[in-house]
Amino acid sequence: MKLNELFIGELEREAEPTRRTLERVPEGKYDWKPHDKSMPLGYLSELVARLPSWTVFTIKEDELELTGYKTPPLKTSRELVEALDEAVKSAREALANTTDEHLMKPWKLKINGNVVYEAPRYIVLRDTVFNHLAHHRGQLTVYLRLNGAAVPSIYGPSADEGTFQ
Repeated sequence: MKLNELFIGELEREAEPTRRTLERVPEGKYDWKPHDKSMPLGYLSELVARLPSWTVFTIKEDELELTGYKTPPLKTSRELVEALDEAVKSAREALANTTDEHLMKPWKLKINGNVVYEAPRYIVLRDTVFNHLAHHRGQLTVYLRLNGAAVPSIYGPSADEGTFQ
């Protein structure tokens, strides 16, 4: 199996549970956070919605300068789902048009011109896209629970959807 096929399969499997999670983000709580050190609900939701799009610049660019990187805020669950759908679509296209050889080439993350992370693209995709998405989606489900929203099933039943046996 080619690496791009493996990642496309992963993208497809993660898209639907991520969509169900974003559909449940309560509106009007953009700035809510469970602790002073936690990120706000709105920012976390945007991060989860946009993470699949990181696939595109990981494949198409040799590096990303994070300083000054900004995106417009997404204020509603509908905007979050639309952003996710667009991110998945662009990620799928970038993956379909790359090769194993290209995914072996190095990629860099910079902050203020300093390289803070460098790895082959396939590692970047695994660690900073797919694993990162699962991590932050998990955080988001805790935020949902703390705000009284139903938590969707992701890798198995949730307390709100199905039973544990």
